Amino acid sequence: MNKHIVLALGLLSLPTFASQSDFSWHGYVSQGLTQSKGSRAITDNDSITGELTEIGLNGYYQIAENISIAGQVNYLDGGNRFEQGARLDYLFIDWKLPDLPGKWQGQVHIGRFKNRHWLYSVTRDVPQTRYTSVLPQSVYFDGFRDVALGSNGIQTSFSHYGTQNIWELNWSYGRSNINDSQRDFLLGDEAKGDIKQDFVHQASVFWQPATMTWKLGASWLNSDFRYTPSQDDNRVAGKANIERFVVSGQYFAENWEVSAEIIREFQDSKGLFFPDFETKRRGEGGFVQFRYLFNNEVSGLLGYDTYVNNASDRDGKKLEAMSDGVIPAYFGYQDTYTVGLRWDIAPKWRLQGEYHWVEGATRVVSLLNLDVASHADKHWEMWSVQLMYWF
Repeated sequence: MNKHIVLALGLLSLPTFASQSDFSWHGYVSQGLTQSKGSRAITDNDSITGELTEIGLNGYYQIAENISIAGQVNYLDGGNRFEQGARLDYLFIDWKLPDLPGKWQGQVHIGRFKNRHWLYSVTRDVPQTRYTSVLPQSVYFDGFRDVALGSNGIQTSFSHYGTQNIWELNWSYGRSNINDSQRDFLLGDEAKGDIKQDFVHQASVFWQPATMTWKLGASWLNSDFRYTPSQDDNRVAGKANIERFVVSGQYFAENWEVSAEIIREFQDSKGLFFPDFETKRRGEGGFVQFRYLFNNEVSGLLGYDTYVNNASDRDGKKLEAMSDGVIPAYFGYQDTYTVGLRWDIAPKWRLQGEYHWVEGATRVVSLLNLDVASHADKHWEMWSVQLMYWF
């Protein structure tokens, strides 16, 4: 990963050698205060912390008429939500295809590309493009932020702007590296081996009328993971398959907008805990958000997000019984109510705050952790205030 970050930084230094018309670069700095109360989702011991830092630098270099390179490096600190440190968000070659039949336009991304398949997947890495610091966890689960943001491989996108309709078709195939914190969420912090994503295969379609007041879409994801235990591991070799379906919708009016996504995902696991282990589960959820623009500088947000870990055990009582009470029932689901406020205090400066009321904790910690019950109460809260500047 470090060599990829160095390569991306080399891309960002290209203005020394390229004309201004060939190269552009931008960045952002964001710092805030945050707290989770009654939960270790963000902070421990109900403490207020400054672990809400995002610093990014991205660049775009035009190599030829239809070929360019784009990349971004990012430093991220979000408390317990994801691994702290620098990472390469994306670095890919962008090839704009020649004119296609039927007024279609197309492009191909090769390298570490950005996920284009959900409403906010392509913008979740940039703080000023998010309505809240913590996105709806049913779809945009922070524990897999780096894996879901993009993949190493190839992505194609085709769009058609007609007199009545706008269509967008996306397809991608690749894989991502799995860090230790993501491994621990899948298999618990007792796992000491290596987990790899064999592949992630995705496709999506979006439709808008020519007025662009509506946006509707659907996406599909299929991914295989493989685990190789270490010598002193209490896990065994195994594999897991995840299949995910998402339906998306947005409506835009002059002073307000509504966005929503629903998700259904299937997980099929074999091995991992003992040689003959096999389990299947179906998770379900989704969110709806309402945003209102009071004026050009101030807007507010109301949201609801829900997710159940197993659709056949929506209240988590089977989960609690199977674990002999070690895992409380409320770790089988998570419902979140959100209120947010955004204020553009000056050009390229923004102050954004949010408050979340949560019941349940299935997205807080791996259900395989020995001390899972210590990670959250049944009812808990989280909030943040974040100051952003971009250039």
